[in-house]
Amino acid sequence: MARIWNFSAGPATLPVSALERAQKEMLDWAGTGMSIMETSHRSKEYDQVHNEAADSFRQLLKLDDDFTVLFLQGGASQQFAVLPMNFLPAGGSADYVNTGVWSKKALAEAKVLGNAREAGTAGPDFTSVVRKDGLDLDPNAAYVHFTSNNTIKGTQYYEIPDCGSTPLVCDMSSDFLWQPFDANRFHMIYAGAQKNIGPAGVTVVLLRKSWLEKANQDIPTIFKYGIHAENNSLYNTPPTFAIYIVRNVLDWVKAEGGLEAMERRNREKGDLLYSAIEAHGDFYRCPVEKGSRSFMNVVFRLPTEELEAKFVAEAKAAGLSGLKGHRSVGGCRASIYNAMEKAGVQALVDFMEGFAKTNG
Repeated sequence: MARIWNFSAGPATLPVSALERAQKEMLDWAGTGMSIMETSHRSKEYDQVHNEAADSFRQLLKLDDDFTVLFLQGGASQQFAVLPMNFLPAGGSADYVNTGVWSKKALAEAKVLGNAREAGTAGPDFTSVVRKDGLDLDPNAAYVHFTSNNTIKGTQYYEIPDCGSTPLVCDMSSDFLWQPFDANRFHMIYAGAQKNIGPAGVTVVLLRKSWLEKANQDIPTIFKYGIHAENNSLYNTPPTFAIYIVRNVLDWVKAEGGLEAMERRNREKGDLLYSAIEAHGDFYRCPVEKGSRSFMNVVFRLPTEELEAKFVAEAKAAGLSGLKGHRSVGGCRASIYNAMEKAGVQALVDFMEGFAKTNG
């Protein structure tokens, strides 16, 4: 069966070369006579993959020596709680920028554990990011948290917001490595892999080792970032196969030309799709402010919900899958992460043009 164009928001499409590499090595990985899924996480053979993946993040992002790279489980949603467990001190507070569903969930988890305040909001419809003039930051906050890309509403920060000298934390689950950026401005970055860098099952956390000195100690051991850093993410059994696929994906990113190449291809895809929406403005409508439109998750509406349902069904029959919008907002959504080829976006644009002519 031929592969379809997968526009799902996550788990999402992966580079074919990364999958083919796994297919080739499935029964006999690195001459061990077994799959990596069967290999001990304490073995030298697995260590090589584990450390290669971590080193690739350091190389691609030019991380300084103060960063540790962690491979954890529980998804980004678990980090919503683990972050304040570690870094929201008793009697202190943390600032959260509210740009949509996931940042609201992160704020809610922090409030369970201490004093967390909303330091800015994108409003009830979340059709833009929160810019500097919309921020109300506490200079004494333990950290400032923001979400770089809103998968549901289709908004994205193109640049890192200026939050002063307060430690900056970001959930980059849905646009991690989409373009070059100065990762050294952050104290912590976390990302569930299943959207832009790998399969479901592993969460990548980039964390300043010097910040760990301020971490709370009166929490369960398994939730201490410091324990995972001390053990190179091997305190308990890590999701070895997911990390292996992340390693493959990062090798693909480097082979394609690094983050500069990712940005070029992502901007080309985004411009192509948004131009198609604008060209048929009487039929397709993107509700997001132009200066905040995501290059990862393109959301759009049709004149009626009935037409949207027909669009999704006919697109799937044409080999274009995953175009239904999030259940909380409806509409349509095309997730065009790093691994989505421009040819896939062109196929979607061609379908959209034909559908508009037939149903408009």
